[in-house]
Amino acid sequence: MSTKVGYFPHNNSLFVLRHRGILERRLPDVEWVDLRDLPQGQRPAPTEGLPTVHADRLFDGGYDFIGTGFTPPITAQGQGHDVVYVAISGPRHENGRLLVKADSDIKEIADLRGRTVGIAHGSWQTTLLLFALERAGLGWGDIIPVDTGVNAAEEFLSGAVDAWVGAYPGLSAVEAQVSTRDLVATDGLFSHRSLWFTRRDFAENRSEELAAIIAALQESDAWIRDNPREAAALFVADARQRGGLDTDLDAWEHALRTRPFGLLPVTGEFVAEQQRAADLLFASGLLSREADVASAVLADVNALVPPLPDPDAR
Repeated sequence: MSTKVGYFPHNNSLFVLRHRGILERRLPDVEWVDLRDLPQGQRPAPTEGLPTVHADRLFDGGYDFIGTGFTPPITAQGQGHDVVYVAISGPRHENGRLLVKADSDIKEIADLRGRTVGIAHGSWQTTLLLFALERAGLGWGDIIPVDTGVNAAEEFLSGAVDAWVGAYPGLSAVEAQVSTRDLVATDGLFSHRSLWFTRRDFAENRSEELAAIIAALQESDAWIRDNPREAAALFVADARQRGGLDTDLDAWEHALRTRPFGLLPVTGEFVAEQQRAADLLFASGLLSREADVASAVLADVNALVPPLPDPDAR
């Protein structure tokens, strides 16, 4: 039986693993599934719910294992799917933030009331924005969220949206053209970790394959830490092949150098933050049912992810 692993550039670890042949040494019968090539379906408006493509494909045979940001596994639970968290990354505070142009009349989060905010809806950006709004006593209905997709930077630069949750490497091109101002520091608001998850049946019945994926990701992530420019070249080549915009090698190298690599066990601190996100999504009408994050954590799976070695102990 083949093991299907979903990947796309937004999960840097899985994307690099796909291109380096490391997992194939442990799992010869691995099938890579590029999420960008799967039917996406119609995306709901940001006021009507969350995109469900990641959850749908995990449970309709599209793939067995996937890595994303904060929101997709919550979305899956909100649909009644039985997901299991496999691992988390370290905090990625430097990767993205809520910002406006430096000359904007929006001075603080409270000024977002009635204004447009660009996000990649259904990703970690939805969660970050909800956390920011909560801090200012605002809710989802107090703003006009805009799903900007691949045109996010252009819509921000053109003024089509008043504020934007931006991320590197795309944010580098924006910063080269206009001065920006953060509305809130990501550090202290949102840990912005990468997450890896699977179905419960896969976690319980195919632990050897799961352990092989974890070990391969750890090896590949160590290579990224030591070779960020070579890793960046993989993303640039892919973007050029697909006619994408993120083809700046320096921007990709900067993005990879400022992100943590290596898988960590799921912690109680993470579960609490993820539950808070789930509660906000449900209260905002973006989930049809409540999600119980703790129920998606299995001790046997968590034990497959050893803590990373202390770099200061070398």
